[in-house]
Amino acid sequence: MENEADGGGNRPTIMVTNDDGIDAPGLQALVRALVSTNRFQLLVCAPDSEKSAVSHSITWRHALSVKRMDIDGTLASYGVSGTPADCTSLGISGELFPTVPDLVISGINKGNNCGYHIVYSGTVAGAREAFFYDIPAISISYDWSMGKSKDDDFTLAAQACLPIIGAILADIKNKTYPTNCFLNIDLPTNVENHKGYKLTKQGKTFFKLGWKQVASEAEGGNLLSTMAMEANPSLTPKTDDANAKSEERLLFKRDLKGSQTEDGETDHNSLKEGYITVTPLGALSNAEIDSQKYFKEWLPIVAERFSSSAL
Repeated sequence: MENEADGGGNRPTIMVTNDDGIDAPGLQALVRALVSTNRFQLLVCAPDSEKSAVSHSITWRHALSVKRMDIDGTLASYGVSGTPADCTSLGISGELFPTVPDLVISGINKGNNCGYHIVYSGTVAGAREAFFYDIPAISISYDWSMGKSKDDDFTLAAQACLPIIGAILADIKNKTYPTNCFLNIDLPTNVENHKGYKLTKQGKTFFKLGWKQVASEAEGGNLLSTMAMEANPSLTPKTDDANAKSEERLLFKRDLKGSQTEDGETDHNSLKEGYITVTPLGALSNAEIDSQKYFKEWLPIVAERFSSSAL
């Protein structure tokens, strides 16, 4: 599909990846929304199966399997056996596609990525990998809620992000877009009635996870779905572990223990208030200022004690 005005050659190129897999409704909705504008050239390089919560892991010891996929409106699409970071790295390398994208978008993820969970997120890692190579990037997540959300909400989420995507690409063209961060965007459950965009900072929201012994691989349900139920411990499935204890091979699954939240205008709080949160991120999370002050005084004392004890 080419723009009659410019033949497609002057349109910016966007590469899409995710961690839910190339067939996931979030990615498919995002691609359809971008295609419908007729303003972008689209590439897709995404995992061939779900790779949720793999963080920024990469494949090192063996080759990746790459398969051509048919996604309407894209210049080329590939399903890859690796992680989201692998997919981004391969997609921007020049080895798979003939051009390097102007922008990488990772998502739309099924479930929010706020607070400390950004560390676990494969979706955020897909964007962060592009940032490592000085390519502008966005990670996008929708706050999916069991019993409330439906796949059509991904379409609404994608459409709500189009103004941000267009503005970023305009700034890239004008060479005014900052290169010292990438953006993490979360959309509220009731995305149709969102309150607008809100610039936020990464908070400290965290779902506390433990372990429980189970009798089979399938036992215990879907942890990601359970986490979407607002970390209500009463919703955590209960199991009889008598059979598991009698087995020589013990089985353990993650178990939701509760949640940690905080006050203030953080990503998670603003999301729950109904805003589309826009959070600039860097490669690393720096320690709090108070920690720097503490260790500035602490380290010389340690060095002095070591020198004294060594005599």
